[in-house]
Amino acid sequence: MKTIQECLQERILVIDGAMGTMIQRYKLTEDDYRGERFKDWHSDLKGNNDLLSITQPEVIKAIHKQYLEAGADIIETNTFSSTSIAQADYDMQALAYELNVASARCARQAIDEFNAGLAPEAITPRFVAGAIGPLNKTLSLSPDVNNPGYRAVTFDEVADAYYEQIKGLVDGGVDVLLIETIFDTLNAKGAIFAIKKFFRNIQKPSLPVMISGTITDASGRTLSGQTLEAFYTSVMHAKPLSVGLNCALGAQEMRPHIAELSQMAGCYVSAYPNAGLPNAMGEYDETPSETAHFLEDWAKEGFVNIVGGCCGTTPDHIRHIAEHVKTIKPRQLPVVETVL
Repeated sequence: MKTIQECLQERILVIDGAMGTMIQRYKLTEDDYRGERFKDWHSDLKGNNDLLSITQPEVIKAIHKQYLEAGADIIETNTFSSTSIAQADYDMQALAYELNVASARCARQAIDEFNAGLAPEAITPRFVAGAIGPLNKTLSLSPDVNNPGYRAVTFDEVADAYYEQIKGLVDGGVDVLLIETIFDTLNAKGAIFAIKKFFRNIQKPSLPVMISGTITDASGRTLSGQTLEAFYTSVMHAKPLSVGLNCALGAQEMRPHIAELSQMAGCYVSAYPNAGLPNAMGEYDETPSETAHFLEDWAKEGFVNIVGGCCGTTPDHIRHIAEHVKTIKPRQLPVVETVL
C-alpha cells in the first residue's frame, strides 16, 4: 500500500469533517456518555466527546465510516481533548492515555471494516491522523486580565501532557500526527517538542507530522497575535509533512490566507475550513455544494494538497469536496535551489 507521501505526490487528499457536529446528531444523553463503566462518576460527563471512544465506540466508528464512504482519505481520531490537562475538566486526567489508544483503535477498525466491504481493486490507501488539539490552557496568554504575566500552565506541563497523548496515539496505531486548531504557537511547540522526545526515546523514526493553525479574524493573525508568516516560520523546524489552516473561518474568509500560505510553504498545504460562519444560533448554514465550490477554486488555483472540513461540516460536505477535487492536480512543492 502506498505511503501518504506517495499519495500526496499524485493527488489532492481529502481529510474528514467535523466529529462534534456528527455526535450532536445522535442526541446522546448523560447516561450514554457514562456507559456502564462510569455510571457512578461524581461529575457530569455529557459533552466529553472523547470519552465516547470508550463508552460508545460503535457511534464513533459509525461516524468514521460515514466519512470514509463520503470519500475521505484521512480520518482524524476522536482525541481533540484527550490530554490530562483538558480532561481535568471532568476529573478524568488518569484516562488520557487510554482515551488516545481507544480512539486510535476506533479509527483503525473503521478503516478495516470499511475496506472489508470493498472489492480488492476498489481499496485505496486510507490514513488515520492522530488529532492533537490546542488545550484549554495557553502558554502565551494570561487567563487573568489583572495579571498579564500569570500563566495557568507551564511549558513542561504542556509537553508532558502531549507526550502522554502521543504515546497513546502511536500505541493505538495512527499513521500521522496532526497538531491542529493552533491558536497559541507556544502550545504547538510543546506538542512538537513532545513528538521529537517520544520518538527519540523509543529510538524509531518519527511518524509524519501535520500542523494546522487557526486564523481567528480578519486581521490575519492567530489568537496569540502571530501573523501567518510568523506562525509558519515558528513551526517549520518540525519539518512537517504539511502546514495548513482550519477552524474559525469559513472558506470564503480563509481564502486569502490559504493563498498566502501556498506561496511561502516549502511543504504540503492543508485547509479544512468551517461550513461558513456561524449564524445567530451558533449553527452553520453553508451547504455542501457551496463549501465544495470554494475548495474546488482553491484546488484549481494550485493552493492546496489536502482539503476537508471543520466545524459544521458533515459527510455530505466531504462527499461534495471529494467529488469536486478528484480530477484536479495537487499543488506542486516549490523547487529548492542549492547555492554552491
